Parts: sequence; C-alpha cells; structure tokens
Amino acid sequence: MNSFKDRVAIVTGASRGIGLGIAHELVQRGAKVCITARKPEPLAEAVNELGGPGVAIAVPGKADDPAHQQETVAKTIETFGSLDMLVNNTGINPVFGPIADVDLEAAAKILAVNVLAPLAWTRLARDAWLGEHGGSIVNVASIAGLRASPGIGMYGVSKAAVIRMTQELAVDLSPGIRVNAVAPAVVKTKFATALYEGREAEVSSAYPLKRLGVPEDIAGAVAFLLSDDAGWITGQTLVLDGGVTLGGGL
Repeated sequence: MNSFKDRVAIVTGASRGIGLGIAHELVQRGAKVCITARKPEPLAEAVNELGGPGVAIAVPGKADDPAHQQETVAKTIETFGSLDMLVNNTGINPVFGPIADVDLEAAAKILAVNVLAPLAWTRLARDAWLGEHGGSIVNVASIAGLRASPGIGMYGVSKAAVIRMTQELAVDLSPGIRVNAVAPAVVKTKFATALYEGREAEVSSAYPLKRLGVPEDIAGAVAFLLSDDAGWITGQTLVLDGGVTLGGGL
C-alpha cells in the first residue's frame, strides 16, 4: 500500500464522487494529493476526510480557468516538492436532450471543461514537472464516448474527444510521460443521479454484473494505470462498465 510513497498527484473535480474516491485511493497508497473543485467548503471537508494538510491540499476554482490551473500546479509543487501524477476528472453535462437541438453556448462550455481544460492541465503539468522528471496521467472519459448516448449526446462527443486526445498525448509525451484513460459506465454519484435515481434496479438489470459502479471501482483502476505496474501501458482507454457494453444496455 506504499506504491505511491513520495509521489504527488493533482486530481481535478475531487470534492466528492469519483474524484474524491481516486484521491482516497492515492493517499491510501502513500501519495500526497492536491484536489480541486469549484466550491471551497466541500473541498475543505474533503481534505479533512483524506487525512488533513499533511497529505492533502485543496485549491478551489473553475477547471477551465487558466489562472486556477496555474495556481494549482504552482501550489502543489511548492507544498509537496513535485508533481508526478495528474488525474483529469472534472466533467460537466449541463444539458439533456437531442444533440441536434443542443444550445451551442452550452455545447461550447462542455467542450471547454471536458476537453480543452484537460489539455491545458496536461500542458501545465508537463511544463512544470513531468516533462523533465516523467510521470503519468489518467483522463476520466465515459462509455458515452464510445457509442451513441441519447439525451447526453454532447457529453458523449466531449468524452469521445478525450479518448482520442489521450491517444495523441500518449504519442506526443512519450517516452517520459504515460497517458491513459478510463471510460466508466453509470457510477453512483451525485453527478449521475439523473441516470438512475428512482430506477436503480431497472438500470442495473442491464449490467451483467447486476449493479451500478461505485467510486471505488474507478479509483482502483485509475491507481493501477498511474502505477509502475502499468509501466508498459500508454494511450489506452480502460472500459469500466460492469459488462454493460457487451449487451447494448445503457
């Protein structure tokens, strides 16, 4: 459980849900983490939950704000002395409905947060530390990026772009920086409640493993991809879906 001893990670969108689950897993394996999210109060609670300022710090701000990105990277290195791992977890989906009718301003915001922000975080991490010292990056995509996803089509487009961007970055940043992604199905978080709330049994019945995901399911996979155990893996997207894409369910 000390596989990440002396390593430091930034996890974006980590005041709750999948991001916080990933931060927990990294801390349990010996890492120190900087977590980000928009609201300072939940972030402060998350830092306490992770074990306090000796192992975790938080920087509040919007994921697509360049000033916030720069502050976070600088504060992480200033506080913990390095930046070895980056998890681009922040994602938004403010609209629901046919993609042909999506509000274009909302679509642009989805792409800004879900695609361009991870690219910017990656560039900053490279320039500040990873480019010289090496390390690993994991982008959180979605099975919505692998196939048509009625109702959340623009979100799916953004996650398809994340998967493709992961491949490009893996080539561009090799050999010193490995870049991979995970593509979860429905995970029981506040972000995803509209996809299962009030009908969890019905939704989970389409999954061969007969349950929805939980943050721990994603956290373990992300930790593996960041670790030395995955030292010969780059440019890949690991599907974490309880088998649902095998049978065509949602």
